[in-house]
Amino acid sequence: MRYYPLLLDLHGTHCLIVGFGKVGQRKLATLLKANPAEVTVLDTFALEDVEDTELLQLLNNPLVTYAQRDFEASDVTGKTLVFASTGNRDVNKAVSSACAAQRILCNVIDDPSSGTFTVPAHIENGELLITLSTGGASPALSRKIKKELQQQIGNKYAPVVTLMGRIRPLILEQANDTAQNTVLFRRLVSSDIAEVIQKKDRIAAESILRSTLPETLHSTIGALLHELI
Repeated sequence: MRYYPLLLDLHGTHCLIVGFGKVGQRKLATLLKANPAEVTVLDTFALEDVEDTELLQLLNNPLVTYAQRDFEASDVTGKTLVFASTGNRDVNKAVSSACAAQRILCNVIDDPSSGTFTVPAHIENGELLITLSTGGASPALSRKIKKELQQQIGNKYAPVVTLMGRIRPLILEQANDTAQNTVLFRRLVSSDIAEVIQKKDRIAAESILRSTLPETLHSTIGALLHELI
């Protein structure tokens, strides 16, 4: 495996996209979900010439700064992530070289090997995020597997992610042994909780939580299941 699997917290960071074609637009839409401090977009078109409403909506986001000019090596300074997404291989190479000189993570759309990371295919459902990659060998296969996973998983686990996000801090506050907590978490996710929530069976869900959670947390079960069933 050439790439190290990693999920980044981009909150408060500064990112750069060089080239704003279809690929650059997809990169920006995904980046904005991660709530960075700013995303700078470089391209040579004039904003007043843009008629695409969705494109204008992306560029008018308060987190986005658009600059109508060519790339300069200094543009990567202070950036956490950089995307080289132009249709010009020489420009993309210049971007990756500038990033390499400053040890900045860079994704190059037409030559992944010249960058330092790739963006995997992913599935989002609420707080659930599943990523998959073929190491750049076959994006088409990644898309096929993604489609199959979406069909198999559907909305089954998103509510469970929400539920576990509510339960975990309450359990950790109990200050029990780590091994004891691990057993509890594994017992809960191995139960039928996903199925009963999907079926909107509140009685069954409450029963599972009562049999799994410590008695001191039984009074919180109603709040834990709020809006999930």
